[in-house]
Amino acid sequence: MTPSLFRVETVPAVGETVVLEGPEGRHAGSALRLRPGQSIRVGDGRGAVADCVVTTTSPGVVEAEVGTRMDVPRPVPEVTVVQALPKSERSELAVELATEAGADRIVPWQAERCVSRWAGAKVGKGRTKWANAARAAAKQSRRPHEPEIGELLDSAALARLVAEETAAGTRVLILHEEGAVPFAHAVTAPTPGAHGRPVNILVVVGPEGGVSDAELEALTGAGARPVVLGPEVLRTSTAAAVALGALGVLTPRWAGAGTTLGSTAPHHGK
Repeated sequence: MTPSLFRVETVPAVGETVVLEGPEGRHAGSALRLRPGQSIRVGDGRGAVADCVVTTTSPGVVEAEVGTRMDVPRPVPEVTVVQALPKSERSELAVELATEAGADRIVPWQAERCVSRWAGAKVGKGRTKWANAARAAAKQSRRPHEPEIGELLDSAALARLVAEETAAGTRVLILHEEGAVPFAHAVTAPTPGAHGRPVNILVVVGPEGGVSDAELEALTGAGARPVVLGPEVLRTSTAAAVALGALGVLTPRWAGAGTTLGSTAPHHGK
């Protein structure tokens, strides 16, 4: 089983000591009751990861020696998820699932038909909750990289982002139950000028009430393409995770699974 992953600000070099303290130290020492000789993994959330052996423990503090260290590159193509704000009880779930499925960046979208509304102080609180959810999910799934949580966008700002990303060569896909193009076809179709290089992907997930006609027109006019993911109509909180799973198979994103530190196979549950 893959060792538990703990977040540190900086991953030391091989042979050096890493110290877990604060919430990470309490979780390691008190909740998991780690003892000297046990293996753990630490990472900075930016790709640096190390396998370590615990040397000493004390209340709220665990020290370990770094045995193996590497910098894990981001998977390609990179995937951004633009997530319409789900209802409050499912908002963080959407972020957790997208993170566990591999999203590189998650951008909150205040779509016209969102039941949840972020305004004023709620914007900062909402992004903080999403960032905390992403961090916890990245640790649980042993991800070397934590996804970035973008700024809240309204529909006009999203249309501008789509235009910018499209101009940069990104493939922008809107998940839509009435999309005329199958998701797999849109992902694997050749892109002019790509010359075999993986093309970054931006996936737009609408709200419970769906993407409005005006939003769909604006986004497609900016270069996005409506696609149908599958025969089922998915909740907004689960659609991104399903799309990311499909992308893992349809693109090279999962090609290196099981080849990180110690060639440890990925862990798929508890």
